[in-house]
Amino acid sequence: MSLNPLDLTVIDSHAENIYEAIVVLSSRARQINEEMKIHLNQELEMFSTRMDSDEEIETNPEQMRISIEFEKMPKPTQRAVDDLLSDRISYRYKED
Repeated sequence: MSLNPLDLTVIDSHAENIYEAIVVLSSRARQINEEMKIHLNQELEMFSTRMDSDEEIETNPEQMRISIEFEKMPKPTQRAVDDLLSDRISYRYKED
């Protein structure tokens, strides 16, 4: 996995200032992470872990496939940056 540097001026142009952009990105990344966790748990809920007499956990190939698919998905932070740069994030301040 390679790291690609981000131009902060590009991120800054999608918000009032860079600090606001970072807060928006972190909030969106947390939101994406929670959605991914819920989806993964729903997918894996179908499979139950079985124990044999030696107390070894049997590996289910379908469960492994699902886990590998989730590992290959883009990370929540990268998805949040992509959302911000393509203007798919809208945010507003809470009103008093």
